Amino acid sequence: MKQIDLMRELSRKTDTKVLLMVLDGLGGLPVKEFGGKTELEHAKTPNMDRLASEGALGLHDPIAPGVTPGSGPAHFGLFGYDPIEWNMGRGVLETLGIGFELKPGDVAIRTNFCTLDDKGLITDRRAGRIPTPKCSELCEFLDKNIKMEGVKTFIRAVRDYRGAVVLRGKGLAGNVADTDPQVTGKKPLPAKALDAKSRKTARLADEIVAQAHKLLKGKAPANGFLLRGFSEYRKYPSFEEIYNLNAACIAVYPMYKGVSRLVGMTVIPARETFDDEIKTLEKHWKDHDFFFMHYKPTDARGEDGNAQGKVEMIEKFDQKLDRVRKLKPDVLIITGDHSTPTQLKSHSWHPVPFLMCGPAIRADSGKTFGETACAAGSLGRIPATSLMPLALAHAGKLLKFGA
Repeated sequence: MKQIDLMRELSRKTDTKVLLMVLDGLGGLPVKEFGGKTELEHAKTPNMDRLASEGALGLHDPIAPGVTPGSGPAHFGLFGYDPIEWNMGRGVLETLGIGFELKPGDVAIRTNFCTLDDKGLITDRRAGRIPTPKCSELCEFLDKNIKMEGVKTFIRAVRDYRGAVVLRGKGLAGNVADTDPQVTGKKPLPAKALDAKSRKTARLADEIVAQAHKLLKGKAPANGFLLRGFSEYRKYPSFEEIYNLNAACIAVYPMYKGVSRLVGMTVIPARETFDDEIKTLEKHWKDHDFFFMHYKPTDARGEDGNAQGKVEMIEKFDQKLDRVRKLKPDVLIITGDHSTPTQLKSHSWHPVPFLMCGPAIRADSGKTFGETACAAGSLGRIPATSLMPLALAHAGKLLKFGA
């Protein structure tokens, strides 16, 4: 029996509340300038240290030991969905994240505006990081002017230089390679179908790019169009179906809203800051029995290679936790979706620290929240998919299995 099926069988509705707080890219490696401590261990985190001393610690592997996760599969794991079986491409996640209603069989594609020189070579893969209003203007322009036969095409802005293309029609599939070569100095790649079912999609993608480049000529820096994350939408079993939970997401970035919508969470609008997210949590605390909150700045500083900046973002997160404690969640989990060590400036395969606290949780000997303390924690090193069953059990939401 798969874990999802077991959870369907055992989960029950209760009045208890679970809060999952995810600091994106939380995990790190020892930093020489910090005396061999990681960013999390070096940061001043009195609130998380107090929670660690009251609860239990551990490490989780987002996918499997040694496997570096993308953000999408890492969150599926945290939500209890096998990230290999249930992985979904970035195109669908970004598109759902902006509230676009996809239908089964739609192919969604993440797009980047880019800058091309007069030879058609990419000089900037992000078009100078154009602001969202400019992206919206360009997406509306392309949406009105790109004409395709036999398929409906939707082009929408996501955030900054990123947009989304949706193809709706018969005979489409999403197994197509990106047109982004991931480096400057090269032309955009042709869309390559990776199986026979996706050939039509690849042909349409090439036509969209050709039309976009013609329409965008003279609109530097955003005079090019790259396609990434091709994916075909399919319906997922929801948190309500599996866990008997009325779940909510509080996040700023579209992709994390998209993952949440895909698993049936209610996405509650929040503004740009973590303080706004906390206010949103407080306002809606009575309305849901499960909350997922996402905090992005830790990952951004990790990818910039800014160790001190990552420390500061961890400390800013910690400063708000007194307000969370006052809500008295029955189970509180604080963790990351993956590790983003500043030395690597990218996601990594290293296990991710987590703490879990609540009235029914046995406290272990940990006194601080950090990678070393979590490695010695009583919850051990577990797959990320085990966090949801543990949270539900400690919240009294799982029945006994068997006689």
